[in-house]
Amino acid sequence: METTLGGAHFAPKSTYLNTASMGLLPREAAAVLREGVDGTADGRPSPDLGFPSVDRARAAFARLAGVDPGRVATSGAVAVHTGLIAGSLPEGAEVLIADGDFSSLVNPFAVRPDLKLRSVPLTALAGEVRPGTALVAVSAVQSADGRIADLAAIRAAARAHGARTLVDATQALGWFPVDAGDFDYTVTGAYKWLLCPRGVSFLTVPEDGGGLRPVFSGWTAGEEPWESCYGPVRRLARTARRFDESHALLAYLAAPEALAVIEETGPEAIRAHNLALAERCRAGLAGLGYEPVSEPGSAIVAVPGLGHAEETLAAADVRVAIRAGNLRAAFHLYNTAADVDRLLDVLSGLPARP
Repeated sequence: METTLGGAHFAPKSTYLNTASMGLLPREAAAVLREGVDGTADGRPSPDLGFPSVDRARAAFARLAGVDPGRVATSGAVAVHTGLIAGSLPEGAEVLIADGDFSSLVNPFAVRPDLKLRSVPLTALAGEVRPGTALVAVSAVQSADGRIADLAAIRAAARAHGARTLVDATQALGWFPVDAGDFDYTVTGAYKWLLCPRGVSFLTVPEDGGGLRPVFSGWTAGEEPWESCYGPVRRLARTARRFDESHALLAYLAAPEALAVIEETGPEAIRAHNLALAERCRAGLAGLGYEPVSEPGSAIVAVPGLGHAEETLAAADVRVAIRAGNLRAAFHLYNTAADVDRLLDVLSGLPARP
């Protein structure tokens, strides 16, 4: 039997090609989560349920993102941290986004009618930054079709015009390199390529906080949390922890075990593995007469016009997603060449569309 890069960490019972929607839990994370649920039900919650596991997850994410842990805040969802950034912008500020980018990155700006939201094609983003642009917000890898933003060009253009940068690394970190220190802010939902339970999300900010106001902060954001439970928090944390949202404790209990698998395996090795499978898939699709989106450096393979295949694939226990009309397959460390071939085999049996 063909072994996966993830080895003994995973035991999928389907042909699972949908990491871009949700990653599989490593066995270690699932075991800790089960123990946490049982302990909570029994009245004996784990001593790591709370700040110990959150701090371990924060430190592991910081290593993967290339920043000091003091620049990392935690939350339950990307939209919360994007909303924090949106709420800190002055009236009339221009926010530049890519057409069709993910709503959790875009909508917190859109619901502020006093902001100027300007949307342009992804490939034109760097060239559209202008002196009046306050913030450029973009996903490193597009959810709908796996296209990769030219982050270096966007960063250079933003710096040239005095704009801040916000990068959503949700579809990137874990297989695609994003150095969070290169940008003012990054947001990362960790339940996809970083293999955490849903409810784990990270924000990185500059050392000076980037002008953000900690409007979502409660007692957990205090310098001394247990002394900050009642009334106004007298002293917010000196680090990015001042932007922490109260934690989804069971999700964060399992998060360090999940992130450890990414660190242990190594993002570079994961990237090489994922891209080899994605290229095998693109070549096979072309051989079947399909035209996937051309993005050879992406672990996400999107095929326009194949949305009708989802039901047939699901019946064959092949798990993919349909996004923006595309059939979307995403390859990660628990996948093998046999998974690619299974997908292609099922697609080869589809009747021709009229």
